[in-house]
Amino acid sequence: MLSQKSIRVKFITQLVPSSAALIIIFSIILYTYIKVSIHHNLTGSLTKEVTGIIDEYGIEAIKHEKEIVFQSQSGHEGRLEFVEKKEGQQETIFETQSKDGRDFLSVLYPYDKNDSVFLKLTYDITHTNIVLREILFSVMIINCSAIFLVIFHAFLLSRILLVPIKTLNYKLSDMNENFLKPIDTSSLPEEFSSLGEAINKLINRIQTFIKYQRELFIGIAHELKTPLAVMKTKNEVTLLRKRDFDAYAETIKKSNDKIDEMNKMINSVLEIGRQEGAQFEESEKIDLIKFLNEKVEDFKIFALSTNKDEKILTKFSPKSYKITIQPTLLIHILQNFVQNALKFTKDGSSITIISHSSKNGFYIEVIDDGDGIDESKDYFAPFRRFGNKSGAGLGLFLAKGAADAMGASISLRNRKDGKSGAVATLFIPNVQKI
Repeated sequence: MLSQKSIRVKFITQLVPSSAALIIIFSIILYTYIKVSIHHNLTGSLTKEVTGIIDEYGIEAIKHEKEIVFQSQSGHEGRLEFVEKKEGQQETIFETQSKDGRDFLSVLYPYDKNDSVFLKLTYDITHTNIVLREILFSVMIINCSAIFLVIFHAFLLSRILLVPIKTLNYKLSDMNENFLKPIDTSSLPEEFSSLGEAINKLINRIQTFIKYQRELFIGIAHELKTPLAVMKTKNEVTLLRKRDFDAYAETIKKSNDKIDEMNKMINSVLEIGRQEGAQFEESEKIDLIKFLNEKVEDFKIFALSTNKDEKILTKFSPKSYKITIQPTLLIHILQNFVQNALKFTKDGSSITIISHSSKNGFYIEVIDDGDGIDESKDYFAPFRRFGNKSGAGLGLFLAKGAADAMGASISLRNRKDGKSGAVATLFIPNVQKI
């Protein structure tokens, strides 16, 4: 049995009644047209017949005979007679009646309008009505057959239409984290190509996420294993022989330093967990320019807390830009950009945050006055630390994960205005614009 939630059932239950109704309406119109056409031909034949009889017999002969029975050219048995004094009637009149199981059609033709004298010509239309009933019965049989064919066609058509969906379903159901293969969109119907492309984008994001997760776990194990090994070695060396208090204190101090490094690492891992939760945050409709202006004030306070005197400058355009986005992920990316810029910018220099829109989307750039970067290196891999600055090496890795979750992208390059420094860019495509 087909489920009530099945797309196929919904398609069939909508197609069959509508098609059946169309067939019935068309059949009624067709039968009515045939019946009216036959009736029109009969009335026209009657009128032509009565005038022909008058011309052939003459009115006096008809009056003398009172009633004339004849066989018309159309094959109908007819009877002609006078009907007098039909009060109030001066036009041609058609009447139908049944008698002794037979059907008759009569025309009352006005011979003398002043005296209301009519010639009445009657046809026996029993055979014609039998033919009409047979036509009606045939139409009903054809309707039943057509409705049955519509049901069969609906089942067959629904099966054919659902083949692409079932194909996608089979391909997706066979996928797991170890087997993620993009779908060949060229083999899909045109209506499903956009769905296939969306699925391929999702598969690509899943592959990237799994790759980063694998690198992250390997990096965490390596980063935690190294300081633990160093701590164990120093402790073992210290315990080989008795030492004075200062030697033990020095060993404990170095162990505490390593523990602090591991705590930073653990905090970074916890930050990853919080970010993954933020990916499921409901999107909000915001004015992005207003949002940036509000957050810049927070960044200025943060810059003051670092005991550095960098200035944060802004240049936002346009004046307003409505967008639907996940604010927590956006804040995480911008905070990382600003923190890195503050970290690598020389004291007394400035950081510039600019924004601008294009036909493709919206750009946010954080520009620093530091020494720049080595563009040949991958700064978005986990635990990659460059330069002599401290940190877990997860900032840009987390920022890229947040951008991917938003459907955005980030990049890092050197400045091209002749000055030293780096430019961190967040690009948000137009698909999220209101």
